[in-house]
Amino acid sequence: MYVDYSLIGAKIKARRREIKLTQENLAETLSVSVGYVSQVERGVTKVSLDLLARIGAALDCDLTRFLSDSATSDSGYLKSELTEKYDRLSASQKRMLLGILDVMLKEGNPTF
Repeated sequence: MYVDYSLIGAKIKARRREIKLTQENLAETLSVSVGYVSQVERGVTKVSLDLLARIGAALDCDLTRFLSDSATSDSGYLKSELTEKYDRLSASQKRMLLGILDVMLKEGNPTF
């Protein structure tokens, strides 16, 4: 089971905009930085349930609004997220990533 944090973030952003609240206003209410709010909305940061509940309260909605349909057993969204991030890498970073993947594949599936 995977959690699509990008979808959760998009729902938070949509609700924030719906009630005409800025990232700055939300950040101040939550006592976090504007950058953190931005990261949550983009799905870069994995938001905790506690903070998600506080976000729901600040946006006057139940946290289930953000969680519905965000869990999936399909890893397809991971592929699209990887592709999106891969496309933002420089040529040298792409070569480095491919080298890392080669090492991982040679070692098999180690238990972490």
